[in-house]
Amino acid sequence: MNLNKVFLIGNLTRDPELKNIPSGQAICQIGIATNRNYTDKAGQKQQQVEFHNVVFWGKLAELVAKYMKKGQMLYVEGRLQTRSWDDKASGQKRYKTEIVGENMQFGPRLGGAGGGSPTGVGVPRKEVEMPAEELATVEYPEDEIKPEDIPF
Repeated sequence: MNLNKVFLIGNLTRDPELKNIPSGQAICQIGIATNRNYTDKAGQKQQQVEFHNVVFWGKLAELVAKYMKKGQMLYVEGRLQTRSWDDKASGQKRYKTEIVGENMQFGPRLGGAGGGSPTGVGVPRKEVEMPAEELATVEYPEDEIKPEDIPF
């Protein structure tokens, strides 16, 4: 059994590039950055950034190009694909591995700009004021609790 599946959540590194191939089908290319935080052997916190090339086709390509821009968060499901071509300048064979997006979900809209639905597709969100929720408070005894007083 084989599996070629990619899941990414990251921020766009550039504005989407929408083109149409000669058959008329839309293609959109984007770059996504993902971060990995970890602690090294010396105990220092580190951050590693990875950059990914993603390609969407058809209706997904049009949606990404219309609603996304540099810096916004996007969830992508897809598959890895490597394509090759002959470089005209050097005559060498070149390779590029990219993610072919098969599904996506727009991330949260920060700063309240333009509202947006949870999916980000054209349905304005209504701002609703929620009443302040009263939290129950815990009354702790003033006396010190002794271990022998605990029944278990």
